[in-house]
Amino acid sequence: MRTQQSRMMHIFLTVVSAGFMILLIWMLWEYIPRASVRYGILAVCAGNFLLAGLWVALQRHQIRQFADDICETLDAATVDHQPQNFHPYEDSLTAKVQGKLIQYYDILHEGRLQSQRDKQTLQSLVSDISHQVKTPIASIKLYTGILQRSNIPKEKQKLFLNTMDAQINKLDFLMQSLIKMSRLETGIFSLNIVEARLNDTIAQAMNTIWTKAEQKNIELSVACGAEIMVQHDPKWTAEAIGNILDNAVKYTPVGGCVSITVRPWQFYTRIDISDTGIGIPEEHYNDIFQRFYRAEEVATEEGVGLGLYLANGIVTRQKGYISVKSKVGEGTTFSVYLLS
Repeated sequence: MRTQQSRMMHIFLTVVSAGFMILLIWMLWEYIPRASVRYGILAVCAGNFLLAGLWVALQRHQIRQFADDICETLDAATVDHQPQNFHPYEDSLTAKVQGKLIQYYDILHEGRLQSQRDKQTLQSLVSDISHQVKTPIASIKLYTGILQRSNIPKEKQKLFLNTMDAQINKLDFLMQSLIKMSRLETGIFSLNIVEARLNDTIAQAMNTIWTKAEQKNIELSVACGAEIMVQHDPKWTAEAIGNILDNAVKYTPVGGCVSITVRPWQFYTRIDISDTGIGIPEEHYNDIFQRFYRAEEVATEEGVGLGLYLANGIVTRQKGYISVKSKVGEGTTFSVYLLS
């Protein structure tokens, strides 16, 4: 229907143009006696008509090319392909429309990429959680089946119950860690940044590992001036430092040392947490801050691989950062940098 209308309009314009030319020629021959003037005017008019025809043809070509580019961009967006370069135009309005199309394409493309990343993250998270939960549940089911037998000695019953209790505590710790991780990743937890004594925050973190350190006869020391005040969230910062300290105590052998040293560092306050533990290979420095990461050599130790991940996230949310320096067999130093 539209094609037929376009053809009719084209025929109409052609007839009108031809009629106008015939009228012009008649008027020239009727009212202008000199032949040279008549032919001059006729040449000028013919030239103008020719230029107008060329301009119309150029405009039609540009419109057709622009329509093809729009179709190409929309087709590329539907199949998530990068469109070819647009042809340059001098018309500013056309350029604006092209720019908007490219902008919308980029937004759509980035949305699809983000959706793919979110899907992969979710799949990875489900796989990690499944792996972490599988062992404790299997252990609890095993000992539950054994305890259902009537001929189990009381000593073994007590041992099995203690083992089940340890696995339940592990599951509870995992759930609490997952809740913290979820709050951290979704940004729903709120920081209460205040100027507070760093010594009190470190003391709060130390309280979480005193018992474990005493059980392994590990010497603990803190060098932090009572006057040091830092803008930070005391609760969450204590959580981050506590997680690092927990790792330090866990991987330091009996009779070792764990120390905390605080000092100014450029625009930051630096908290060094050092231990005399097993150390970390340099190629694993980035891995240790990944969610659920656990090195093969420490797979037998208690833990779920979320402590350093949470610590790094908490410090980063406060515009700080954590660095690590270690030597295998000698020990590790985690440096926490908080804005002064």
